[in-house]
Amino acid sequence: MLAVLLFMSVSFAQNDAFSKLFVSAEVGEVYPWGDLIDAVDDTFYGGFGLRYSYLDDVDGFLTASYVYFKPKPDDVPYDGVHQISGKIGVDWRLPILNPVMLGIGFACNLSAADLRKGQTKEDVYWSPGGSLYDKETEFGWFARLNIPVWNFKNYRVGLNFAWEEIWTLPKRSDMLLASIYVERKIW
Repeated sequence: MLAVLLFMSVSFAQNDAFSKLFVSAEVGEVYPWGDLIDAVDDTFYGGFGLRYSYLDDVDGFLTASYVYFKPKPDDVPYDGVHQISGKIGVDWRLPILNPVMLGIGFACNLSAADLRKGQTKEDVYWSPGGSLYDKETEFGWFARLNIPVWNFKNYRVGLNFAWEEIWTLPKRSDMLLASIYVERKIW
């Protein structure tokens, strides 16, 4: 019985999976929460993404974005932090509010400090946040709300709102992201 159900779900997915592909660009703002409110300022980000059909009401997506954080405390030994973020997840179309989608997925962030002129790794490593000089990779999860606002032929403009929690130890890093995106259907 389990094999029959598995075969049916795989054959159903094959009919819909990757039958549609979209590319997008987005710009938005990152709002730190929790302990990050005292560490960095709100800042803008930009990115791009791919969205593809997977099941009838479920889309998969991949996104990549870049952000530059400015630290708030004066004792931080660098001018800012570069962060590249990659996300993978799924969006589910809400039956009652179609085409609004709820999404969930995993995030991976690579962060690296932007040292001041003349500084070396040894100068900053033991200072607050000094380990960012060596680059850090952190993983986490996110939930998002995707609200398409305007559709025209192969184009869509919409809003994304996401809550991201990165599993940084000893404390979690939480952020709220709000963006506008432009998407184009490839097929």
